[in-house]
Amino acid sequence: MAETTGAIEQRRTLYPLVEPYDSGFLKVSDIHNLYYEQCGNPNGKPAVVLHGGPGGGCDPWYRQFFDPSVYRVVLFDQRGAGKSTPHANLEDNTTWHLVEDIETIRKHLGIEKWVVFGGSWGSTLSLAYAETYPERVKALVLRGIFMLRRKELIWFYQEGASFLFPDQWDKYLEPIPEAERGDLMFAYHRRLTGTNEEEKLKCARAWSCWEMATSRLYVDPAYIARAAEDDHFAIAFARIECHYFVNAGFFKKDGQLLEDAHKLKNIPGVIVQGRYDVVCPAMSAWDLHKAWPQSELHMIPDAGHSAKEPGIISELVKATDKFRDL
Repeated sequence: MAETTGAIEQRRTLYPLVEPYDSGFLKVSDIHNLYYEQCGNPNGKPAVVLHGGPGGGCDPWYRQFFDPSVYRVVLFDQRGAGKSTPHANLEDNTTWHLVEDIETIRKHLGIEKWVVFGGSWGSTLSLAYAETYPERVKALVLRGIFMLRRKELIWFYQEGASFLFPDQWDKYLEPIPEAERGDLMFAYHRRLTGTNEEEKLKCARAWSCWEMATSRLYVDPAYIARAAEDDHFAIAFARIECHYFVNAGFFKKDGQLLEDAHKLKNIPGVIVQGRYDVVCPAMSAWDLHKAWPQSELHMIPDAGHSAKEPGIISELVKATDKFRDL
């Protein structure tokens, strides 16, 4: 494991923002149409970006982790997220539907193998995909490891992270009556899937603000403002996340991704983890690294969860550069 301590001036920064050379919608079921885009070099090394949440959608700056002269970067909004339709829809929306969607997109674009890049929930989905289709993965670049184990969910949504952010935690508790706080995920799920639209929106904002408030080493008001003010984002983010979490990620058993990590033995990978990540604590990155010795683990000493932390940006850009010749 590398504890990255380089001076800030030695850190890498993002590549310039580029616009997609191709975009469109792909029908992946009778219900869902996924927005996708391609950017960079049309003849370059294929890579796919798996966004967080689930329900977060892709942001344009995700394109900037890759050298656009080298990579053909594919980004898409997962079911119900971002520009994909129908918005915030939970029907036929599980981890395994998303894994198959990745394969559908790969085949649609005529790609044989690709580098898979994902952080937070994106790391969960990356692992699920790579363990299902290891022959399609050239390398994994993962950030803020989340394996959706019960103890990880309890830490963030029931008790644990609350000890570090008690002021923000009170805001998260606010929409839920005290009598229902013994199982906060279930209480939120009941409201986020209910018919009271005012209550649904209030809960979506509170759920999303909690995650945004805890995502960076230093609280970023802009993160919180997005969750509080962008209702289109908050509804999808909260509804889809909560749907997945009350269903334990739709895994066969708790800890499935870690148990199946042996399937990654022929895949090189880089794990980038903020030492002070409160959303997805470093324990999960450490557990994965031990189970997947082919991986490199870079622990960033001055970072939280967000991919926007300077030290995390630097190591992710170095990782994509590392795999540019695969």
